[in-house]
Formats: sequence, C-alpha cells, structure tokens
Amino acid sequence: MTSNSILKKFWSGKKVLVTGHTGFKGFWLSLWLERLGAEVTGISLPPSTDPNLYAISNFSGFHQSIMCDIRDFEALSKHCRSINPEIIFHLAAQPLVRESYSDSLGTFSSNIMGTANLLESMKGLSNLESSVFITTDKVYQESKSRKGFKEDDPLGGYDPYSSSKAACEIVIDSYRKSFFHDVGVPVSSARAGNVIGGGDWSKDRLIPDAIRAWQDGVELNIRSPEATRPWQHVLEPLNGYLILAQEISSSPDKAQAYNFGPDSDSTASVKDVVEIARECYGGGKVKYSIANDGPRESDWLSLDIEKSKRILNFQPRWNLHETISHSISWYVDFLSGAKPLTLCNQQIDLFESSV
Repeated sequence: MTSNSILKKFWSGKKVLVTGHTGFKGFWLSLWLERLGAEVTGISLPPSTDPNLYAISNFSGFHQSIMCDIRDFEALSKHCRSINPEIIFHLAAQPLVRESYSDSLGTFSSNIMGTANLLESMKGLSNLESSVFITTDKVYQESKSRKGFKEDDPLGGYDPYSSSKAACEIVIDSYRKSFFHDVGVPVSSARAGNVIGGGDWSKDRLIPDAIRAWQDGVELNIRSPEATRPWQHVLEPLNGYLILAQEISSSPDKAQAYNFGPDSDSTASVKDVVEIARECYGGGKVKYSIANDGPRESDWLSLDIEKSKRILNFQPRWNLHETISHSISWYVDFLSGAKPLTLCNQQIDLFESSV
C-alpha cells in the first residue's frame, strides 16, 4: 500500500477537499496531492503567521482556495455541496497548546464545533468515498506507565487544546456510527505525533523558535528540556493520511482511529532534539532551564503505531537525525535564497525514494 505508483493511480483525478490548506501541514498535504494528480480544493482561514508557506510558495495548484471559517455552518455546508468531493482531509483547527489557554472558547469552538459542522456538511454528499479527520497524539488521558498510547486507551486532556481534540474524537466516532457506517461512507481519525519540517513559522514550536533565535544570533531559551515527544517529519504522517484514505475507500470497515508516529527510537526529549538541530544548523546559543511559569503541558508522550503498521502497512521512513536534518536544511536553504516550493518538492522526492 505504500508504493508511490499505487498511490498515484488512486489519486489521479480525485476531487479532494483539504480544510486548513493555508496551514503548515495542510499546505504540504495539498502540494503532495497535486503532485499525485488530484484536483485539490482548500477551505481555510487566511494564514495565521507572517511569513507563511501558503503565501510565499506561489503555488498555483489549487483548483479552488476558499477562505471560510469552519464555525460558519451555512457557509461551510454550501461550499461542501458545491465542491462535492470524493475525499476529505480535515486539518483546520486551533493547533497550539499555549494559545488554547489564552483563547479557550475559540479553541473549543474551532476544534469541536468546526469538526461537527464538517461532519454535518458531509451528509448527503453524493461522491464521497472516504474522509480522514486529523486530531493529535495529545487526545489520550495522561498516564504514568511510560508506554506508547494505543488507539483504545482512554481519551482525556488537561489543557483546552488536548481536551478539545479528545472531544473531537468522540464527535467523529458518534457521526461514524450514527450516520455514515450504515451507508458505507468511511470516516477515520488520525492521531499524529509532534510534527516538524520546513515552512513552519508558528509561535511556541521548537524548530521555528530555534531558527528564529539562531538566525538573529540570540539565545534559544528552552523551558522544559526533558519533555519527551514522538517527533516526526511532516511527510511521515501525511504519508499515513494518504494511505489511510486510500485503504478505507475500498475497505470501509477499516475506518477507525489510527496513530501515526515514529518508531520508538525517535521518541526523544526536547534537549535531544535541540542538540541535533544545533549540530545540523552549525551552532547556536541555547539556555536550558526548568521553568514553572508557563501553562501546564504534559512532560511525556509516545505513540504505539502497531495498529497502523498491521492494518495499513504504514512504516516510518526517516529516523530522528534524518527528520531533524531535513527540517533544518529546509530553513537554511530558504534563508540562503532557495525557493520554498522547490525545497518542498525536493523533500517530497527524497521521501518518496526512501522506501
């Protein structure tokens, strides 16, 4: 199932809707879909950062690029009926833990009601073959076991972001069982680990913060160096999403929740990632501290991806050093004058050849 030739045959000519296409992951996914021959329409809010990959790439491959707030059910439903997609990927969300503390209602509204609005808008779409709703690795109830979370582990969430995404999983499962299973429309959710890669300028994210600091010649301040996460390059989960959408289109009973993360050796501390990133960048000042003045975040996360391996034949391709190296090299080359779209295409080429 991971063969690029099989994927291209499946995706060629497909009408695909990507919500959140102006975001970091959404743009990378849209570009990859266009390369596979899909007709890609995006629905999203305008980009939230400056710079942003959507604007600076000069990508002309969208069939349509629609600015719409997914909290507006009437507008979203109208667009969905007009597009009448065969495949839907839902990535639009408020994606930041720290921002969820400062804008809790906005986070719950975007993530929960936005998801419910899209699911409701899917009712009656005549061409829909499959849909994949992206949540997060943070949907699980915190545990002291230090074992990778499995898909049937209890859902939870201390912070507003995590709890909003756990609630999304319940909403998705409800719609799957109540409205879509009996009519043969597969609805899956995908829970990915901490994603890094070129073209992300979001605040409070490790690699963008490091690049900004080192580019300016200032010290990178790390608050929680021992916090551990399942790090993966952005192309890894996107590969999983593509495989998942393809697989459930022909096997609707496989439409369930799936984890997409790295192998266990890529679950590493923030300090480990920073030190590899600093090596790849060629130096940079770092200050490690144990700060308790920020909003609470989990100190440990890891995913068990055996279900995705077993059912979908999903396999991570890049180890931790490769993941960080490719991410840092994107920024270094971009800051040296390379075109962002060229860099993205080069890395997709490299990833596709890494089977």
